[in-house]
Amino acid sequence: MNEDQDYLSILRQLKKNPESNQREMASSLGFSLGKFNYCLKSLKKKGLVKINNFKKNPKKLNYLYVVTPKGISEKTKLSIKFMQRKMKEYDELKNELEREK
Repeated sequence: MNEDQDYLSILRQLKKNPESNQREMASSLGFSLGKFNYCLKSLKKKGLVKINNFKKNPKKLNYLYVVTPKGISEKTKLSIKFMQRKMKEYDELKNELEREK
C-alpha cells in the first residue's frame, strides 16, 4: 500500500468512526499502532484532521477525530486518484488477456 492509499484509508475510517480510539482504527485497517499514529500526525500537520481532547467528558472519551473541510477535499482527490489507478490497471489486464487469446 502506498502513502496516498494509507491516508485515504485513515480519512475514511475517521469519517466513519470519529470516536474510535487509535488502537481500534489501526486494527480495523490492518495497520500497526505506530504506523497509524505516524500517518495521523502527518494528516494533522497537513491540516486534514483535527484531534480534540475531551478528558472532562463524562463518557470518558479521550479524543474525537474530525476530518476538516480541507481533509474532505483531499479525501475526494485521493479517491479519484485511486479509482483512476484501478481503472488503468483493469484496462492493462484486459488488454493483456486479449493479447493472450
